[in-house]
Amino acid sequence: MKMSSENATAKPDNAKPSAIRAVVFDLDGLMFNTEDIFNEVGRVVLQRRGKEMTPALLQQMMGRRAPEALSLMIDFHALVQDTVHGLITETRTLFTELAVDRLAPMPGLFTLLERIESRGLAKGVATSSGRPYLEDILKRFDLLQRFSLTLTAEDVTHGKPHPEIYLTAAERLGVAPAEMLVLEDSHAGTTAAVSAGAVAVSVPNDHSRCLDFSHATYVANRLDDPYVLQLL
Repeated sequence: MKMSSENATAKPDNAKPSAIRAVVFDLDGLMFNTEDIFNEVGRVVLQRRGKEMTPALLQQMMGRRAPEALSLMIDFHALVQDTVHGLITETRTLFTELAVDRLAPMPGLFTLLERIESRGLAKGVATSSGRPYLEDILKRFDLLQRFSLTLTAEDVTHGKPHPEIYLTAAERLGVAPAEMLVLEDSHAGTTAAVSAGAVAVSVPNDHSRCLDFSHATYVANRLDDPYVLQLL
């Protein structure tokens, strides 16, 4: 793994990734600051039940599909009166309320999109979230039409860290996994990308920075990191 820091050691030339022909983004916490909002949603939901959103629980939930993440919440705090379906409804309502004033793109997103488009590369989004949610988020920033591929929880059988979503992305974009740059912010998502054979660049946010990204090709500080731009 190559780290984005002044102390990083450059990779030898023969360790450089293959020529990139497509770029695939995760959504939550990578393109937008939704993890900030989800963290607050989880805190409120658990506070209503006299429980606390601990760092350990947050790390387990991050990057997973909503039913899997909320099932982990139920098990972690023994919420025997709750169901996954009920928590999905509650968290969606809270997220919608909070997102009105708080949702924002992550640093460097539009710079990176412009670089990808100027190079004529295919690009897509592969998220553990559902399709209505993905389309709503992208439409808020007039971005939906800028992606030739969008994959959501409904499009795969196995969620991240399973590689299915990124293997599917490579197939539909018509590239080999090794020719596809994947940008992720979570350990589970990075694991999915690495297992698929993609060039995996992790861009941790404030909530995932403490996780292990040693298996990534590179760990960047932001989406328009110079290393990322020079890959394209």
